[in-house]
Amino acid sequence: MGGVAIPVPPPTTPLLSLAHASRAFGPVQALRGVGIELYPGESHALVGENGAGKSTLVKILAGVYRPDAGELQVAGQPRHFHSPAEAQAAGIAVIYQEPTLFPDLSVAENVLMGRQPLARGGRIDTRALHARVAGILRELGVALDPARPVLGLSIADQQLVEIAKALSLSARILIMDEPTAALTLQETERLFRVVRSLRARGAAVLFITHRLEEVFAECQRVTVMRDGAWVSCGPTAQYDTGRVVRQMVGRDLGELYPRGAGVPGEVALAVRGLGQPGVFRDISFEVRRGEIVALAGLVGAGRSEVARAVFGIDPRAAGEVRLGGQPIPPGQPQTAMHLGLGLVPEDRRAQGLVMDMSIERNATLAILNRLARGGLMNRASEAATAQHWTSKLQLRAHSLRDPVSSLSGGNQQKVVLAKWLATRPSVLIVDEPTRGIDVGAKAEVHRTLAELAASGLAVLMISSDLPEVLGMADRILVMREGALVGELSRAQASEEAVMFLATGQRPSHVSGGAA
Repeated sequence: MGGVAIPVPPPTTPLLSLAHASRAFGPVQALRGVGIELYPGESHALVGENGAGKSTLVKILAGVYRPDAGELQVAGQPRHFHSPAEAQAAGIAVIYQEPTLFPDLSVAENVLMGRQPLARGGRIDTRALHARVAGILRELGVALDPARPVLGLSIADQQLVEIAKALSLSARILIMDEPTAALTLQETERLFRVVRSLRARGAAVLFITHRLEEVFAECQRVTVMRDGAWVSCGPTAQYDTGRVVRQMVGRDLGELYPRGAGVPGEVALAVRGLGQPGVFRDISFEVRRGEIVALAGLVGAGRSEVARAVFGIDPRAAGEVRLGGQPIPPGQPQTAMHLGLGLVPEDRRAQGLVMDMSIERNATLAILNRLARGGLMNRASEAATAQHWTSKLQLRAHSLRDPVSSLSGGNQQKVVLAKWLATRPSVLIVDEPTRGIDVGAKAEVHRTLAELAASGLAVLMISSDLPEVLGMADRILVMREGALVGELSRAQASEEAVMFLATGQRPSHVSGGAA
């Protein structure tokens, strides 16, 4: 992830200091006496489960919320922010996971929004605008055209535009909220190179992430929060993954990957010669009852496209899919569902949930026709079904009638799982099942998948998280550039073996060929 983080002794005066901060929302105490200090030239990780209070703390630093109690200092001076503009003027910038840019404007216009250089007559001096932003991008080592519209830029490039905007405002404190959740490995490394250059200029970076490997690779200090309270803070060199996890969740997780050796049963899903020109070709594999098969590979290898074609959402030009021996015609997801196939999509918010609907309704969306009587919804059956599956998945919610948008990412993922488990599938496809959720919720999702497989369900799991693939899968199928290039048993699998196949190299002890 870019090398080992080198501990940096903090200067005596922090760029930002928050002490004894508290904030309540009605009866809910979101923060209880929390403190944090950010020093120039350091990356400081803020970790905790969803609901630990990280977002509330960030919004206090960003001027969105005012604390009920506590003291904030910036560069040694007491500050009381009444708006985000005041925090921005004090040199604080927030880079969110999903950037908030104007898509129809250019990179340069977004960077200097409201501060564009003017020519005579009050018109925007486009040449000066582009020249100034080009200089900022050069400082960051970023090859972006200032005149290019933001529309069509990747999330990674949009984040770099946000960083350029922060630099143009002379921001010395950058808060990065889950910045790598939607990035490829290459994009993540480029982002970290930019962050290192900002640190070298004396900036302080607050880095919020669920990816603990990034904490140890890129951050000099770490603060752990739990249940709205400060737990600990110190140099990352004094921590290891086990200590961070224990402090985050308040208990030993045991095994994060509770997957014992299973006994595969009969073939539940058979895919033969699946192809779609320009996307994937000649994909053949089987998934048996009681096993978890992982589809691994680099982003862009075609894994999600294969899953969507198997389910019938995306087209396929060749091949066949059989579920329990029954053929699934192309482009017929309703038939796939009827035969017992479920799909938990990669983007739970856009593709798996209706965010304004209740938790209860989302959990039963896939079986509404079964719950209706005489064309009318049987509310008692809907409530009972939702209660059964959300309880089984240990969902944490105030009420199942609350909107699903009120839940944390991990609990939203449980609702998507509940929706598909309510269909009582024989085969479940899960695409990036733990992306963007904290380590405690991740362990619970892993436990659920292990229990489902132990009960006889066949699971096809797509994941870019190699430890997850190695910890959960009975077999690993590796894709590269739209083709299935190898299969590894649990005994053969290692990070090195998977990456050799995914990148086109093969160690001598790994056999190639499609499954």
